[in-house]
Order: sequence, then structure tokens, then C-alpha cells
Amino acid sequence: MSHAVSRLCAERLARSSKPFLARGSRDPRCPECRVALRHCACAWRPRVDAHSAFCLLMHDIEPLKPSNTGWLIADVVADTHAFGWTRTAVEQGLLALLDDPRWQPFLVFPGEYVASERVVSEVPRVAGRRPLFILLDATWTEARKMQRKSPYLDRLPVLSLQPEQLSRYRLRRSTRGEHLCTAEVAALCLELAGDECAANALDAWLDVFSQHYLAAKRHRAPDLQDPAHLHLQALLDGTRAPAAD
Repeated sequence: MSHAVSRLCAERLARSSKPFLARGSRDPRCPECRVALRHCACAWRPRVDAHSAFCLLMHDIEPLKPSNTGWLIADVVADTHAFGWTRTAVEQGLLALLDDPRWQPFLVFPGEYVASERVVSEVPRVAGRRPLFILLDATWTEARKMQRKSPYLDRLPVLSLQPEQLSRYRLRRSTRGEHLCTAEVAALCLELAGDECAANALDAWLDVFSQHYLAAKRHRAPDLQDPAHLHLQALLDGTRAPAAD
């Protein structure tokens, strides 16, 4: 299944002078879910309707990393856009998206790093406009640099999240436990915007993806009857249309 992040990945690979080698790259990976083929998670991927949309600004090699969770957002939410970030240039498609009157864009970032008058803690309903959440998909150090060096984002309101729980993400570690992975941030945004079904589906997909990814690393079979898989299965069953009489 092609979506914005997979297309950005293909574009980035086409510009590379040498192949990108991820850890564990000796094992063939599924091109769709990026998990080792014998642990493919594609059958578990949900797709739900959402009123909200996302725009991922991705630091250089983020779309190439198999553990990147921006992919998971695009898996679940159809209206997900993805652009590569550089310090010296900005894509015209991104600027056009930010100016599109169909969307109400919010930069999702800690409020302590921007002027207080820009900060909002809720997602207000704007007549005729849908929420568009701008996520800086990078390490924390890279994201801070991206925020400082992207003046075209300075006019946007900043949605500052205050999650009460520590990150559940176990594929990459942050030095600060309160830092969430990109998919967790997106799920919180969806919940604030009233897209509870999409938020639940994204959280559940993150859990199952993580289980398959880690099982592949540890050379063991994923437990398809564990709580994560059973929860996602229940969500999938609830979104399927009933059989015709």
C-alpha cells in the first residue's frame, strides 16, 4: 500500500548514492510494514476514518528507518502528508498545504519553546476547516533545530501536549522518559480532536507493530493471542461491515 511516507522513502532512496542499511538488514523485510518477512504485521494494519489530518516534516533519513512510527500514522489516517525537511529550502507543496483553507494547521510542540500567545492546549472547532497536525518527525535534538530554523511555521498556533503517562515505545530510547514517539503524539492529537476511533486504532497498531518488530529482533514468534493483538483484533472486527443477508 502506497502512502505519503512510503513515497517520501522511495524519493529519498532514489537520491542516495549508496543503499541505506538498517540494523538487522540481513533479514529480508516486508516492503509494506518494514518488519522481517517472517514476522510481517500487514494483516493487522487498521484503516479508519478520521476528521483530522497530519503533516509530517521528516528529518533526512527518518523515512528510511524501519522503526520510524510516522509510517504507522500514514497506515491508519488516509489524510497524512509527508515532506522532507532541510534547513535551506522548503517545498512549495508544504506551503500550499499550510495555506489551504480546508485545513486549520497546528504545530505540535512543547509550549515552553515558543511565545506563550501561540500556545493552545485544546483543538478548537473552526467552521469549515479540519484540524491539520504538523509533527516534526526526528530525534528531540533534531526537532528542536527544525523548529528554530523553519520560519514558515512561526505563524501557526502551537498545540502543547501534557501526556500523563510515560512513553510505551520500546524500539528506540529517549534520554527523557516523558518524550513520546511520533505515533503516540499523533494518537493524543486525534483524541483531543474527537477522533477517538482513529486514536484507539493508532495506539493499538503501534503496540502490535512493536510486538512484531521486537519478536523479529529476538528471533521468536510473536504471540498473536497477547492483549495487544486481541485488542487490535476487536477494533478491526468492529470496523468491518456486517455480511450481507
